[in-house]
Amino acid sequence: MKDAATANLTTLVSNTSFRIADGSFEGFEGCDDKHGSGFGTCTHVWNYEVATQFLFPSLARSMRETSFGAATDAEGHMDFRHYIPAGNHRWGAAAADGQMGQIVKLYFDWISWGDDEWLRKQWPAAKRALAYAWRPGGWDERKFGVMDGVQHNTYDIELYGPNPMCGSWYLAALRATERMAEAMGDEDLAGSCRQMLEQGSHWIDANLFNGEYYIQQIRSIPADKIASGLRIGVGAKDTMHPDFQIGDGCLVDQLVGQYMATVSGLGDLLDPIHIRKTLASIYRYNHKSSLLNHASVQRVYALNDESALVICDFKRGTRPEVPMPYYAEVMTGFEYSAAILMLAYGMVDQGVECIGNIRARYDGEKANPFSEAEAGRHYARAMASWAAVPVLSGFRYDARVRRMELAPRINADAFRCFWSAPGAWGNFELTPRKMVLIPAKGSINLKSLSISPFYHSSDGGLKVTAAGRAVEHTAVYQDAGVMLQFSETVEVSPTTQLVVQA
Repeated sequence: MKDAATANLTTLVSNTSFRIADGSFEGFEGCDDKHGSGFGTCTHVWNYEVATQFLFPSLARSMRETSFGAATDAEGHMDFRHYIPAGNHRWGAAAADGQMGQIVKLYFDWISWGDDEWLRKQWPAAKRALAYAWRPGGWDERKFGVMDGVQHNTYDIELYGPNPMCGSWYLAALRATERMAEAMGDEDLAGSCRQMLEQGSHWIDANLFNGEYYIQQIRSIPADKIASGLRIGVGAKDTMHPDFQIGDGCLVDQLVGQYMATVSGLGDLLDPIHIRKTLASIYRYNHKSSLLNHASVQRVYALNDESALVICDFKRGTRPEVPMPYYAEVMTGFEYSAAILMLAYGMVDQGVECIGNIRARYDGEKANPFSEAEAGRHYARAMASWAAVPVLSGFRYDARVRRMELAPRINADAFRCFWSAPGAWGNFELTPRKMVLIPAKGSINLKSLSISPFYHSSDGGLKVTAAGRAVEHTAVYQDAGVMLQFSETVEVSPTTQLVVQA
């Protein structure tokens, strides 16, 4: 897990990543031999990574400022690639997953920093970006909470009709916007997003879940009913009979919106029972313990006796005559997003196995361990691997309310892990009778601390100290652990460690 998380950080010091003269952080998708691969800090690729948000949050905020700045026009159309310097030219196409994902990441950046004024500056464009989905002929013209229009996406195709990948990104964006709207005092928008989220979630569970996983309903859409700015044209020569669709296939990242919602603390977007069944199905169908009998007619990123999660498997359903082009390929960023959700939903062994399979392929002999490949080397999406650290350790910090959560999913008797937030980073240690929060650099302010699964059966009170001084608090014991509420904000720093003892 640590190997996967740290090795991919090299992408930030490769030619994939760079800054321009005004300080803005930019990136290709990856590197070719003599030039970048996939220009314009492609939103639907960079949406998967969280390394910038946890480790270099000023870089993350720079990307959001561009997305909701020069890349978003007055109508709410967000270019999923942008030219630099920004504002000189328009890319001209919007990606459903890219645009909704940026809204979710805006939420995460906001709560990580706790900076309402920063959000207020991005807020008008964020509202336009969401409302763009509701245009006539757009992604969700009925405002029902389901994307059923033409959706360009990270597989370089347009999906026609409701599908779980873009649909889950949309649900996550609705919940993120609901919470941001409440903070910005826009109760009407918050209420609308809440209603659409409920409708969309129920509809997807009722209509796309086939008992094992979520599928796509392929729709015929007349070309003159499709709003402008939604198509690049892949598979769309005949919009009444579109090629390159998913259909009944089991897609590796069909729950990618739930992946980022989990990292961001947005909760379940769909029926959690269905989520768990879907993850089990992805492991059952997409996981190949050996690729010796697996044919990939596109690019080959894994082969022979290597193990991997393939992008889309059609064992359970009928494969379209002309399926999505990449269905038989293996790409690590998609594998990470699925594996990390497995960690979060009770499939820790399977999630760790899938991540271990990736690193076995990039072992330094068969492939460069510091350069996971997709469309180019040092591929940005692979930095999704960092999400395994906060998800497996159960670390989450909301700077707005100064609340930290520590809920490891493994090694309950003795656990030690790295954590990071804007302004501070360090380690925490948990044993059945003691928790120590140890910043190595910077300081972090806490009003509450949730610890689980430790201490929930403690008979006596807990002793809480900072730099050896008692911290006044109240403790609420729950099945999952204990929530500590501090009477005053506690500043935790390298010289003021926080200790909780049972």
